[in-house]
Amino acid sequence: MGWVRRCLLLALLGTALPTLAAPLSEADLRAQAERYVQQQYAAPGSRVEVKSEPLDPRLRIADCPVPLSASLPGRLRMTPRLSVLVRCPAADGWTLRVPVTLHVWRQVLVASRPLIRGDGIVAADVHAEERDVTHLPYGYIGRMDQVAERSLARPVATGSVLTPGALGGRQMIRAGDHVQLLAELGGIAVRADGVALGSGDAGSRLRVRNGSSGRVVDAIVRAPGVVVALP
Repeated sequence: MGWVRRCLLLALLGTALPTLAAPLSEADLRAQAERYVQQQYAAPGSRVEVKSEPLDPRLRIADCPVPLSASLPGRLRMTPRLSVLVRCPAADGWTLRVPVTLHVWRQVLVASRPLIRGDGIVAADVHAEERDVTHLPYGYIGRMDQVAERSLARPVATGSVLTPGALGGRQMIRAGDHVQLLAELGGIAVRADGVALGSGDAGSRLRVRNGSSGRVVDAIVRAPGVVVALP
């Protein structure tokens, strides 16, 4: 009754009544965790889906006099399941873990045909697809400029996502380069000038146009600027 009389007195005096903050709920914590993860992984061209999971029903959430904060422990890499720390940063505050599921959809490069170790990569070799990159633990390549002048360190099957680990060093020969075409037969070597019609690293196969005859032959890259004609 004393509280009621005090409120009536404050009202008569024109004094503002104190505002009572609404108690925190599980929904508040889950919303904070979802917003934080959404902000962390949002990027131009990305589609991010975040969904928090229910907390332990036995949990009792104490009120927090200051705004909640959130973080990811150790800045964990992007995975389908994350644990977000939601904290009340008051002097006598608390910290709770909120599990979330994460999907981040981005455009990645996918092999359009079987790619061979040592090959250079051109636009016709790959195409862009939207994939959930949280399920790509070895990473991905999203743009052609990331593979410019690079060769493959291992074969890549049709439909496979191109990864940073699949890329080797810079190509020894690029399309349009003037090369020395070497033909070897029975211990005899014949050399001719040629123009590479493809790109590749040591051991990769490409086509070369003989500068004298104009004939196009298959060859193997042996060294920078040197290819060996296949029989």
